[in-house]
Amino acid sequence: MRCATPEFWTGGAERMAIERVESDLIGALPIPGDVLYGVHTRRAELNFNVSGLRLKDFPELIQSMAMVKKAAACANADFGLLPAEKASAISEACDNLIELKGVDENFPVDMMQGGAGTSTNMNVNEVVANLALLKLGANVGDYDKVHPNDDVNLSQSTNDVYPTALRLTILRSCEGLLASQVGLRDAFRAKAREYATALKVGRTQLQDAVPMTAGQEFDAFAELIDEDINQLQSASRLLQEVNLGGSAIGTSINVPRGFPSAACGYLTRISGIQLIPARNFIEATSDTGGFVSFSSVLKRIAVKLTKICNDLRLLSSGPRGGLGEIRLPPVQAGSSIMPGKVNAVIPEMMNQVGFQVVGNDLTVTLAASAGQLQLNAMEPVIILNILQSMRMLTRGMEIFKQRCVDGIEVDVDRCKELLDQSLVLATPLAMLIGYSKAAHLSKKALAEKRGLRQVVEEEGVLAPCQIEQLFEGSAEFANF
Repeated sequence: MRCATPEFWTGGAERMAIERVESDLIGALPIPGDVLYGVHTRRAELNFNVSGLRLKDFPELIQSMAMVKKAAACANADFGLLPAEKASAISEACDNLIELKGVDENFPVDMMQGGAGTSTNMNVNEVVANLALLKLGANVGDYDKVHPNDDVNLSQSTNDVYPTALRLTILRSCEGLLASQVGLRDAFRAKAREYATALKVGRTQLQDAVPMTAGQEFDAFAELIDEDINQLQSASRLLQEVNLGGSAIGTSINVPRGFPSAACGYLTRISGIQLIPARNFIEATSDTGGFVSFSSVLKRIAVKLTKICNDLRLLSSGPRGGLGEIRLPPVQAGSSIMPGKVNAVIPEMMNQVGFQVVGNDLTVTLAASAGQLQLNAMEPVIILNILQSMRMLTRGMEIFKQRCVDGIEVDVDRCKELLDQSLVLATPLAMLIGYSKAAHLSKKALAEKRGLRQVVEEEGVLAPCQIEQLFEGSAEFANF
C-alpha cells in the first residue's frame, strides 16, 4: 500500500506501487497499486468492458459528479453529519476532479453499464475518498478514515446523485452547443446580406417554381437554426429540476430534513447553473421525460441541418453538369481516380452527424420507455447517446461554419442564366392574363424550347411596358 503524499498523486516511478487488495460483499479483489479507485470500480471495469467508451472519455460528466459530491459534503457539514476536517478534504478532492486532475487513469468504468449508474457513482466515491485520504496524510484504501460510502456518499444514493449529475452535465454542455448554433446562424445571415439582390430560380419538388433571391434562401437557413436555438433553451429548462436529496427511489431515506434545498443551493453556486429540488422525488427519480424532450430537440436540430446540407449539395452540384448556383469552398481533392473533382465533403460529414443523432434519439426513446417501477436502470445509455449527440452537433456545426458556410460563393451569372431559361415568371404572368392562358404560353415555350418572354411578345398578350416590368423587374416578384 502506497504512503500518502502531500500533493495530488503525481506521476513517475514512485507510482509503480505493488497492487493492493480490497474486499466487498462479493469477496477480495486485487487493485492496481497506481490508481485511486477501489474494488467496486475494478469489478465494474471487468464486468462492463463492452463499448470502449469510458467514463474518463466524458470528463464533463466526471466534473458534474464531483460538483454533486462537493455540494453534498458542504450540506452534510452544515447539518453536523460530517466533521469539518473530513468535509474539507472531500471538498478539496472534488476540486481536483473539477479541475480534471488525474481523470485519465482513474475512471475506467465503461459508459455502457448495468446498475443504473451505480458503477459511475462508486468510481467517483472511491477516487474522491482516496484523494481525501491523501490530503489528510493517510494511505490510499484506508477507508476507516474516509469511506467512499459512509462519508463521500453520505445522505445520497446513486438514485439521486446520478440523475442529478446527468442533468447538470447536459446543462453545462449546452453553452457550447448554443454557441455553435449562434455562429452558424450568423454565418448564414451574413450570406443573406451579401447576396440580398442575387436573383435565382425558386423550386418546389425539384421543379422550377417562382423567382427568389439567394439572400432569401440563406436567410431561411438562418431562421431554421434560430428556431432551434429557442427550442434548445426551452428543453434545457426541463432539466433544472433535480432529485438530489431524494436518496433511494426518492424516499429521502437517511437524508436529514432540509438537505435537498441546502445541497441544491450549494450545487447551484458550485456549478453556476440554477438547479431546484423536484416537487416529488419519487416521480423525479423514475421519470426520464426531460431527457426524452431534450434528445428530441437534438434530433430536430439534426434533421434541419441535414435538410440545409442536402440543399447546399444540390445547389453546388456540377459544377457544370448540375445546378452550379453556388460554389462551396474546396477543402480536399474529391477522387482517387477522377482528376479535378471536388466533393461537398463538409455537408456530407454534417449529413452523417445528423443520421447518427437521429439514431441516438431512438436509443434514448427506447431506453426511457424501458424504465420499471421506481427507477430507470437504462440511464447510462441515455446519457451516453445524448452527450455523443451534443458533441457531434457542437463540433460539426463549428466545422460546417468555418470550412463551408463562411466561404460559400453564389455564381450570380449562373443564377441569372437559369432564371432566364426557366418559366418561373409564369406565376406573376398569371396575375395579368389569367392562369389558363399563362399555362398555355408556358407549355408552348417549353415545347418549342423558347424563352417565355419571346412567346409572350409573339402572342401580344401584354403591352411592351408590362413585358418590361415583368421580365426585367422580377425582383419585385421575389418579395424582396
